[in-house]
Amino acid sequence: MAKMNQEPIPVFLFLGFLESGKTKFMQETLTDKRFNDGENTLILICEEGIEELELSKLPYKGKNITVRNVGNKEELNVPNLARIAYECRAEKIIIEYNGMWQISDLFSNMPDNWGVYQVMFFADAGTFMNYNANMRSLVVDKLNMCELCVFNRFEKSMDPNEFHKVVRGVSRRAEICYEYTDGQVAYDDIEDPLPFDIEADSIVIDDRDYAIWYRDIMDEPEKYDGKTITFKGLPAKNKKFPDGCFAFGRHIMTCCVDDIQYCWAVAEWDKPVETDKRAWYNITAKISIQRHKLYKGAGPVLRVISLEPAEAPAQEVATFY
Repeated sequence: MAKMNQEPIPVFLFLGFLESGKTKFMQETLTDKRFNDGENTLILICEEGIEELELSKLPYKGKNITVRNVGNKEELNVPNLARIAYECRAEKIIIEYNGMWQISDLFSNMPDNWGVYQVMFFADAGTFMNYNANMRSLVVDKLNMCELCVFNRFEKSMDPNEFHKVVRGVSRRAEICYEYTDGQVAYDDIEDPLPFDIEADSIVIDDRDYAIWYRDIMDEPEKYDGKTITFKGLPAKNKKFPDGCFAFGRHIMTCCVDDIQYCWAVAEWDKPVETDKRAWYNITAKISIQRHKLYKGAGPVLRVISLEPAEAPAQEVATFY
Protein backbone atom coordinates (compact mmCIF):
# COMPACT_ATOMS: atom_id res chain seq x y z
CA MET A 1 0.00 0.00 0.00
CA ALA A 2 1.34 3.42 -0.92
CA LYS A 3 2.16 5.76 1.92
CA MET A 4 -0.09 8.70 2.71
CA ASN A 5 1.38 11.85 1.23
CA GLN A 6 1.63 13.72 4.50
CA GLU A 7 5.35 14.10 3.84
CA PRO A 8 6.68 15.19 0.43
CA ILE A 9 7.56 12.42 -1.99
CA PRO A 10 11.38 12.41 -2.03
CA VAL A 11 12.90 13.31 -5.39
CA PHE A 12 16.47 12.37 -6.34
CA LEU A 13 17.73 14.40 -9.26
CA PHE A 14 20.47 13.13 -11.59
CA LEU A 15 21.88 15.95 -13.74
CA GLY A 16 24.38 15.85 -16.58
CA PHE A 17 24.77 15.88 -20.32
CA LEU A 18 24.23 12.93 -22.63
CA GLU A 19 26.56 9.96 -21.95
CA SER A 20 27.86 11.48 -18.73
CA GLY A 21 27.34 8.35 -16.62
CA LYS A 22 23.96 9.14 -15.06
CA THR A 23 22.35 5.81 -15.97
CA LYS A 24 25.31 3.79 -14.68
CA PHE A 25 25.20 5.55 -11.33
CA MET A 26 21.42 5.12 -11.13
CA GLN A 27 21.84 1.37 -11.71
CA GLU A 28 24.41 1.18 -8.93
CA THR A 29 22.22 3.24 -6.59
CA LEU A 30 19.16 1.08 -7.20
CA THR A 31 21.21 -2.07 -6.59
CA ASP A 32 21.82 -0.93 -3.01
CA LYS A 33 19.02 -2.23 -0.77
CA ARG A 34 19.62 0.64 1.64
CA PHE A 35 18.24 2.92 -1.07
CA ASN A 36 16.02 0.55 -2.99
CA ASP A 37 14.13 -0.89 -0.05
CA GLY A 38 11.02 -2.03 -1.90
CA GLU A 39 9.18 1.28 -2.00
CA ASN A 40 7.25 2.06 -5.17
CA THR A 41 9.79 4.03 -7.19
CA LEU A 42 9.04 6.15 -10.23
CA ILE A 43 11.92 6.84 -12.62
CA LEU A 44 11.45 9.68 -15.07
CA ILE A 45 13.83 9.51 -18.04
CA CYS A 46 14.15 12.87 -19.77
CA GLU A 47 16.74 11.83 -22.34
CA GLU A 48 17.68 8.47 -23.80
CA GLY A 49 21.33 7.49 -24.04
CA ILE A 50 23.02 4.30 -25.16
CA GLU A 51 22.97 2.68 -21.72
CA GLU A 52 19.66 1.48 -20.28
CA LEU A 53 18.61 0.44 -16.79
CA GLU A 54 18.57 -3.32 -16.22
CA LEU A 55 15.62 -3.64 -13.87
CA SER A 56 15.76 -7.45 -13.73
CA LYS A 57 19.16 -7.25 -12.00
CA LEU A 58 17.86 -5.06 -9.19
CA PRO A 59 16.47 -6.10 -5.80
CA TYR A 60 12.85 -7.30 -6.02
CA LYS A 61 13.57 -7.94 -9.72
CA GLY A 62 12.65 -4.33 -10.32
CA LYS A 63 8.94 -5.05 -9.76
CA ASN A 64 8.68 -2.03 -7.46
CA ILE A 65 10.00 0.29 -10.17
CA THR A 66 8.10 2.08 -12.93
CA VAL A 67 10.00 3.82 -15.72
CA ARG A 68 8.36 6.61 -17.68
CA ASN A 69 9.91 8.61 -20.51
CA VAL A 70 9.46 12.38 -20.64
CA GLY A 71 11.02 13.25 -23.95
CA ASN A 72 9.28 16.57 -24.47
CA LYS A 73 9.77 19.56 -22.19
CA GLU A 74 6.08 20.43 -22.51
CA GLU A 75 5.33 17.24 -20.57
CA LEU A 76 6.92 18.88 -17.53
CA ASN A 77 3.75 20.33 -16.07
CA VAL A 78 2.10 19.90 -12.70
CA PRO A 79 -1.02 17.98 -13.83
CA ASN A 80 0.95 15.53 -15.95
CA LEU A 81 3.67 14.85 -13.36
CA ALA A 82 1.09 14.52 -10.57
CA ARG A 83 -0.92 12.09 -12.68
CA ILE A 84 2.10 9.91 -13.44
CA ALA A 85 3.11 9.77 -9.78
CA TYR A 86 -0.45 8.92 -8.73
CA GLU A 87 -0.80 6.15 -11.32
CA CYS A 88 2.49 4.61 -10.17
CA ARG A 89 1.63 5.07 -6.49
CA ALA A 90 5.10 6.61 -6.23
CA GLU A 91 6.75 6.72 -2.83
CA LYS A 92 10.13 7.75 -4.24
CA ILE A 93 11.03 9.52 -7.49
CA ILE A 94 14.26 9.49 -9.49
CA ILE A 95 14.66 11.93 -12.37
CA GLU A 96 17.33 11.50 -15.03
CA TYR A 97 17.17 15.05 -16.33
CA ASN A 98 17.92 16.30 -19.82
CA GLY A 99 21.20 18.21 -19.77
CA MET A 100 19.95 20.67 -22.38
CA TRP A 101 17.00 21.78 -20.26
CA GLN A 102 17.19 24.45 -17.56
CA ILE A 103 16.53 23.30 -13.98
CA SER A 104 13.89 26.01 -13.62
CA ASP A 105 11.80 24.20 -16.25
CA LEU A 106 11.48 21.34 -13.79
CA PHE A 107 11.29 23.20 -10.49
CA SER A 108 8.56 25.57 -11.64
CA ASN A 109 6.42 22.60 -12.72
CA MET A 110 6.89 20.13 -9.88
CA PRO A 111 3.81 19.14 -7.85
CA ASP A 112 3.67 20.66 -4.37
CA ASN A 113 3.98 17.26 -2.70
CA TRP A 114 7.34 16.53 -4.35
CA GLY A 115 10.40 17.42 -2.31
CA VAL A 116 13.95 17.45 -3.71
CA TYR A 117 16.13 15.38 -1.36
CA GLN A 118 19.38 15.16 -3.32
CA VAL A 119 20.84 16.66 -6.50
CA MET A 120 23.80 15.05 -8.26
CA PHE A 121 25.68 16.19 -11.35
CA PHE A 122 27.63 13.81 -13.59
CA ALA A 123 30.13 14.72 -16.28
CA ASP A 124 32.43 12.90 -18.67
CA ALA A 125 35.81 14.38 -17.75
CA GLY A 126 36.92 14.09 -21.38
CA THR A 127 34.17 16.36 -22.70
CA PHE A 128 33.36 18.54 -19.68
CA MET A 129 35.74 21.39 -20.50
CA ASN A 130 34.26 21.68 -24.00
CA TYR A 131 30.76 21.86 -22.55
CA ASN A 132 31.96 24.48 -20.09
CA ALA A 133 33.53 26.56 -22.87
CA ASN A 134 30.63 26.32 -25.33
CA MET A 135 27.56 25.84 -23.11
CA ARG A 136 28.64 27.70 -20.00
CA SER A 137 25.13 28.76 -18.98
CA LEU A 138 23.91 25.15 -18.96
CA VAL A 139 26.93 24.01 -16.95
CA VAL A 140 26.41 26.79 -14.39
CA ASP A 141 22.71 25.92 -14.22
CA LYS A 142 23.55 22.35 -13.15
CA LEU A 143 26.50 23.15 -10.85
CA ASN A 144 24.42 25.77 -9.07
CA MET A 145 22.10 23.06 -7.82
CA CYS A 146 24.21 19.99 -7.18
CA GLU A 147 25.37 18.68 -3.83
CA LEU A 148 27.66 16.10 -5.46
CA CYS A 149 29.62 16.56 -8.68
CA VAL A 150 31.06 13.35 -10.19
CA PHE A 151 33.65 13.46 -12.97
CA ASN A 152 33.58 10.08 -14.72
CA ARG A 153 36.29 8.59 -16.95
CA PHE A 154 38.95 10.71 -15.29
CA GLU A 155 42.47 10.12 -16.62
CA LYS A 156 45.65 10.18 -14.53
CA SER A 157 47.00 12.80 -16.94
CA MET A 158 44.16 15.21 -16.08
CA ASP A 159 44.67 17.95 -13.51
CA PRO A 160 41.95 17.92 -10.80
CA ASN A 161 42.75 21.57 -10.06
CA GLU A 162 41.29 22.66 -13.39
CA PHE A 163 38.01 20.87 -12.74
CA HIS A 164 37.98 22.08 -9.13
CA LYS A 165 38.29 25.70 -10.29
CA VAL A 166 35.30 25.38 -12.62
CA VAL A 167 33.08 23.88 -9.92
CA ARG A 168 34.20 26.28 -7.18
CA GLY A 169 33.68 29.21 -9.53
CA VAL A 170 29.99 28.35 -9.37
CA SER A 171 29.48 26.54 -6.07
CA ARG A 172 31.50 26.24 -2.89
CA ARG A 173 29.17 23.69 -1.32
CA ALA A 174 29.25 20.86 -3.86
CA GLU A 175 31.32 17.80 -3.00
CA ILE A 176 33.56 16.80 -5.92
CA CYS A 177 34.40 13.21 -6.84
CA TYR A 178 36.81 11.92 -9.50
CA GLU A 179 36.15 8.41 -10.84
CA TYR A 180 39.26 7.28 -12.70
CA THR A 181 39.29 5.00 -15.73
CA ASP A 182 41.15 2.34 -13.70
CA GLY A 183 38.25 2.17 -11.21
CA GLN A 184 39.80 4.26 -8.45
CA VAL A 185 37.65 6.92 -6.83
CA ALA A 186 39.06 10.07 -5.22
CA TYR A 187 37.24 12.85 -3.42
CA ASP A 188 38.39 16.42 -3.88
CA ASP A 189 40.33 17.73 -0.86
CA ILE A 190 41.76 20.89 -2.46
CA GLU A 191 41.48 23.71 0.05
CA ASP A 192 39.81 26.96 -0.97
CA PRO A 193 41.31 29.89 0.93
CA LEU A 194 38.87 32.47 2.19
CA PRO A 195 38.83 35.64 0.03
CA PHE A 196 39.58 37.83 3.08
CA ASP A 197 42.25 37.80 5.79
CA ILE A 198 40.83 35.78 8.67
CA GLU A 199 44.02 36.39 10.68
CA ALA A 200 43.57 40.16 10.71
CA ASP A 201 42.15 41.78 13.84
CA SER A 202 40.00 43.99 11.62
CA ILE A 203 38.36 42.15 8.70
CA VAL A 204 36.79 43.91 5.72
CA ILE A 205 34.23 41.86 3.75
CA ASP A 206 33.89 42.80 0.11
CA ASP A 207 30.32 42.97 -1.27
CA ARG A 208 30.89 39.88 -3.44
CA ASP A 209 32.17 37.83 -0.49
CA TYR A 210 29.27 38.26 1.94
CA ALA A 211 27.74 34.81 1.30
CA ILE A 212 31.09 33.08 1.81
CA TRP A 213 31.75 35.01 5.01
CA TYR A 214 28.28 34.39 6.38
CA ARG A 215 28.51 30.66 5.78
CA ASP A 216 31.96 30.57 7.39
CA ILE A 217 31.00 32.47 10.53
CA MET A 218 27.92 30.29 11.02
CA ASP A 219 29.97 27.12 10.51
CA GLU A 220 32.95 28.16 12.67
CA PRO A 221 31.90 31.18 14.74
CA GLU A 222 34.59 30.76 17.38
CA LYS A 223 37.38 31.89 15.03
CA TYR A 224 35.70 35.29 14.67
CA ASP A 225 35.27 35.93 18.39
CA GLY A 226 36.81 39.30 19.30
CA LYS A 227 37.43 40.32 15.68
CA THR A 228 36.32 43.63 14.23
CA ILE A 229 34.29 43.30 11.04
CA THR A 230 33.23 45.79 8.36
CA PHE A 231 30.67 44.99 5.67
CA LYS A 232 27.60 46.34 3.88
CA GLY A 233 24.08 45.26 4.68
CA LEU A 234 20.47 46.02 5.49
CA PRO A 235 19.09 46.49 9.03
CA ALA A 236 15.79 44.87 10.00
CA LYS A 237 13.72 44.43 13.14
CA ASN A 238 10.47 42.94 14.41
CA LYS A 239 8.60 42.77 17.70
CA LYS A 240 10.79 39.90 18.98
CA PHE A 241 13.84 42.15 19.10
CA PRO A 242 14.52 43.81 22.45
CA ASP A 243 15.47 47.48 22.67
CA GLY A 244 18.98 48.17 21.45
CA CYS A 245 18.97 45.16 19.11
CA PHE A 246 18.34 44.76 15.40
CA ALA A 247 19.19 42.31 12.61
CA PHE A 248 21.89 43.22 10.13
CA GLY A 249 22.63 41.19 7.01
CA ARG A 250 21.94 40.58 3.35
CA HIS A 251 19.83 38.36 1.15
CA ILE A 252 21.66 35.26 -0.09
CA MET A 253 20.79 32.95 -2.97
CA THR A 254 22.19 29.47 -2.46
CA CYS A 255 20.81 27.62 -5.48
CA CYS A 256 17.97 29.41 -7.20
CA VAL A 257 15.64 32.38 -6.87
CA ASP A 258 13.17 30.34 -4.81
CA ASP A 259 15.66 29.88 -1.95
CA ILE A 260 16.68 33.54 -1.50
CA GLN A 261 16.57 34.42 2.18
CA TYR A 262 17.68 37.22 4.47
CA CYS A 263 20.78 36.00 6.35
CA TRP A 264 21.60 38.13 9.35
CA ALA A 265 23.37 38.44 12.66
CA VAL A 266 22.23 40.14 15.86
CA ALA A 267 23.51 43.71 16.16
CA GLU A 268 23.55 45.72 19.38
CA TRP A 269 23.64 49.53 19.42
CA ASP A 270 22.30 52.16 21.79
CA LYS A 271 21.30 54.53 18.98
CA PRO A 272 18.08 54.47 16.91
CA VAL A 273 18.25 52.69 13.54
CA GLU A 274 15.79 53.14 10.66
CA THR A 275 14.65 49.61 9.78
CA ASP A 276 11.38 50.28 7.95
CA LYS A 277 13.02 51.41 4.73
CA ARG A 278 15.32 49.41 2.48
CA ALA A 279 18.40 51.47 3.33
CA TRP A 280 21.94 50.18 2.96
CA TYR A 281 24.63 50.82 5.58
CA ASN A 282 28.28 50.05 6.14
CA ILE A 283 28.66 48.53 9.58
CA THR A 284 31.82 48.25 11.64
CA ALA A 285 31.37 46.11 14.72
CA LYS A 286 33.21 43.93 17.20
CA ILE A 287 32.08 40.31 17.11
CA SER A 288 31.18 38.52 20.32
CA ILE A 289 30.23 34.84 20.12
CA GLN A 290 27.66 34.34 22.86
CA ARG A 291 24.26 33.00 23.73
CA HIS A 292 21.44 35.34 22.79
CA LYS A 293 17.67 35.09 23.01
CA LEU A 294 17.37 35.64 19.26
CA TYR A 295 19.51 32.56 18.58
CA LYS A 296 18.68 29.01 19.62
CA GLY A 297 22.14 28.83 21.15
CA ALA A 298 25.35 30.79 20.80
CA GLY A 299 25.90 32.97 17.77
CA PRO A 300 27.68 36.09 16.52
CA VAL A 301 26.60 39.34 18.14
CA LEU A 302 27.74 42.50 16.35
CA ARG A 303 28.56 45.22 18.85
CA VAL A 304 28.30 48.24 16.62
CA ILE A 305 31.16 50.72 16.48
CA SER A 306 29.81 52.70 13.54
CA LEU A 307 26.88 52.54 11.13
CA GLU A 308 27.09 54.76 8.06
CA PRO A 309 24.68 55.13 5.08
CA ALA A 310 26.01 53.47 1.93
CA GLU A 311 25.20 52.85 -1.72
CA ALA A 312 23.56 49.55 -2.60
CA PRO A 313 26.00 46.89 -3.85
CA ALA A 314 26.13 46.23 -7.59
CA GLN A 315 24.61 42.79 -6.91
CA GLU A 316 22.13 43.18 -4.08
CA VAL A 317 21.52 39.44 -3.60
CA ALA A 318 24.74 37.76 -2.47
CA THR A 319 25.77 34.40 -3.96
CA PHE A 320 28.56 31.86 -3.52
CA TYR A 321 30.00 32.43 -6.99
